[in-house]
Amino acid sequence: MAPEPEVLELGDDAGGAEDRIAMLPDAPAVFLAWPREGAPYLARTALLRRRLKRLFGERRQPSRLLSLKGVAERVEYWRTASRLESSILFHELARRHFPGTYLKLTNLRMPPYIKIQLANDYPRPRVTARIGGSRTFHFGPFRTRASAEQFENQCLDLFQVRRCQEDLAPAPDHPGCIYGEMNLCLRPCQLVAGKEEYASEVARLTAFLTTGGAALLETVAAARDRLSAELEFEEAARQHKRYEKIQQALRLRDELAWDIERLHGVAVTQSTAAGAVNLWFLARGTWLAPRVFVVAPRGAEVVSMDKRLREAVATLEVPRASARERQEHLALLARWYYSSWRDGEWLACDSFDRLPYRKLVHAIHRVAAGGAEFRVTPGPAGHI
Repeated sequence: MAPEPEVLELGDDAGGAEDRIAMLPDAPAVFLAWPREGAPYLARTALLRRRLKRLFGERRQPSRLLSLKGVAERVEYWRTASRLESSILFHELARRHFPGTYLKLTNLRMPPYIKIQLANDYPRPRVTARIGGSRTFHFGPFRTRASAEQFENQCLDLFQVRRCQEDLAPAPDHPGCIYGEMNLCLRPCQLVAGKEEYASEVARLTAFLTTGGAALLETVAAARDRLSAELEFEEAARQHKRYEKIQQALRLRDELAWDIERLHGVAVTQSTAAGAVNLWFLARGTWLAPRVFVVAPRGAEVVSMDKRLREAVATLEVPRASARERQEHLALLARWYYSSWRDGEWLACDSFDRLPYRKLVHAIHRVAAGGAEFRVTPGPAGHI
């Protein structure tokens, strides 16, 4: 994904090296300082020239600051135009050059998810920071573990899915739990519900999460309206109360939280290329190589931006990423999105076939103007 770097040869001439550093742009960048022997020094900075002057300049007095003067022979650097670009590029270079310690170097924290192991005979949701396993449903990423647990608890109040953590050995004499007594669980542990009935309830839960609650809201609203028309006002009031409870649960969902198999989107950020923006496509939780999109290309033939965007999306190739790679890519998305330093605009969708091109065109114009604040465009079915 990383483009070819620009190279600064330091050589043995200290004075010449300082002159060459002085000619560098004082702009955001990620760089690698290569020593004559050993591993490189990887860093990112908001001011490249000032940072290299500090690393390779003369020290008038002893200092505890790192100095690479006389150690490094060249510097490879990539100029960046956004914090998202800097974060993704830094992670890729760290993974390539420091495969054993890159997670510690990048300080990448894995966000939490709600995970349902569908291969289990009696699956239950749980909050985890790991992705993996066959026949597993993941919903996230969430901002914090506390927000994931709060949303999970509210969702479980709407369905009769078990909350216990034990490996079930169903038997009629199983002691059960308080949730079964409160009719908040189908009590598969006591053989009150069989595998098929319980699997149907789990399917309702996953459908609720996959559709952003739309399916359940429509069902409850239809029941409420039917009961009201039949003058069953007490039952209609109960259904309305359930409708409000569903809405309350959905309000607790963090903005990025979605079925990661259907988590698609595009981040629009500024670009180092003149008159262009960077498009960062995310497919099923995996970052694709960025596209430099020229806002107003020069030429005799005028082609609409909508058409050029559709052609660009049609040529996207989604790589096969491992569970670990997807986990790290989603962590990069969550760190950028949920941070206070996020920049650019984010548009979400269930698939690239449903990408909101008109909104994407407006987002590109705002980012290209240079003064756009961070924006989020809601996706389908309430997906943010």
